[in-house]
Formats: sequence, structure tokens, C-alpha cells
Amino acid sequence: MSDIVIPRIDRPRRTLNGSWQEVIASNLDYHRATFLWKCAGLTEGQLRRRPLPAQLTLLGLMRHLQGAERYWFQRRLADTTPNFYPYQGEWNDETDPTPAGVVYADYLAACQESRDVFAKVTEDLDREVPNPEFGEADVRFVLAHMIEEYARHVGHADLLREAIDGATGE
Repeated sequence: MSDIVIPRIDRPRRTLNGSWQEVIASNLDYHRATFLWKCAGLTEGQLRRRPLPAQLTLLGLMRHLQGAERYWFQRRLADTTPNFYPYQGEWNDETDPTPAGVVYADYLAACQESRDVFAKVTEDLDREVPNPEFGEADVRFVLAHMIEEYARHVGHADLLREAIDGATGE
């Protein structure tokens, strides 16, 4: 039995021409898959490894991104109460015994929940969404912020992965 947590990931093609919602949705899915691509083929120990002088681990990033998915799509855009997984520590894997496979399954569920509400929450792109961090922002800003969130953390994942096993990619 393999101790690899995340299998090989095939990234989807991005929509280059289409409605704003189609382009954004495809870019989000591309970045979600790129993050998992950076984690694919690693063991639980490697996902928990802190190879750089920082608190970041790939598993911690995965926990953070599931929270961002639920916070922005469910709480802010859909105005519902998300069911956050009760991790003991978002970034610190040493204090939370949740198996990496459970974190991975929860991350996949959070992404699917976001996809499920996407069409509904993007019907009115001009709708303002209350947010304590940024203030009132329209739906477009929130979706662009999610792409920004992924872009930043995929960069972190790239550095972590190279430090763990030397694997590099685009």
C-alpha cells in the first residue's frame, strides 16, 4: 500500500474566451489544481515537513485554503454559515493530529462546495459584499481576491516542494 496522500494531478485547461464568470471559474479551478499538483506524490510526513525557516507546510497551506474557500464563497458571497473543519491549528501541523488524507478530502469538499454556489453568487457581479477586512466590495473583487489568494500560496507551495524533494515546475 502506498503512503502517498495525493495522487497525480492533471490540471484543467483554462477558458481564454467566454463570459467573465467562465473565465474566473476556470482560473480558480486551474489554480486549485496547480496547488494540488505541487502536493501530489508526497507522503504525510513530507506534507507536514517544514523545510524552510518559516511556519509554512504544504499541509498547513491546504488547511488555510479550505478555510479561504469556505469563508469567501459561503460566508461572504452566499451569506451562509460554513462548516469549517475543526483543525487545532491552521498552520502548525505538529499540534494537529488530523491525518493528511482527511485534510485533503476536506479541501476537495471545500472546493466542490465553492463550485456548487458559484453560479448563484455570481448572478449579480455588482452586488456589494460586506467584509471586515476590506470593507464593502463587489463580487468581482472577492473572486479576484480568491485568485490572488491562490497565486500567493501556489508560489509558497512551489518553494516548499522544491525544498522538500527538489521537484520544480512552472
